[in-house]
Amino acid sequence: MEKPKIVAWLKPSCGWSAGVRAVFKKYDLPFDDRDVINKPECYQEMVEKTGQMKQPCVEIGGRILADVSGEEVEAWMLQNGIVQPNQRAADAPINQPCAHEMPQAAPLGFRR
Repeated sequence: MEKPKIVAWLKPSCGWSAGVRAVFKKYDLPFDDRDVINKPECYQEMVEKTGQMKQPCVEIGGRILADVSGEEVEAWMLQNGIVQPNQRAADAPINQPCAHEMPQAAPLGFRR
């Protein structure tokens, strides 16, 4: 099976971005990792190409998937025959936000 050209606009350190990278690694898919934090031109390209200001955004074989998780990318690739299911585990959670976006446990309050 021929591997599609993949461009991924990602943050260097982000739960969502790590999930997208983990999915591509799980399926041994090479991709162009474009840093939207340290390279303003990559962020501008993402916004212009996808119409989306949030990342991750991915282009797979000319199809745009905007503001997606690794789980959504994997489901789309399986559904569209880009990859076949495999038993390899992803090396990072594929559906988890950045640490600062994780819900915090609410403190317990007791009434008297």
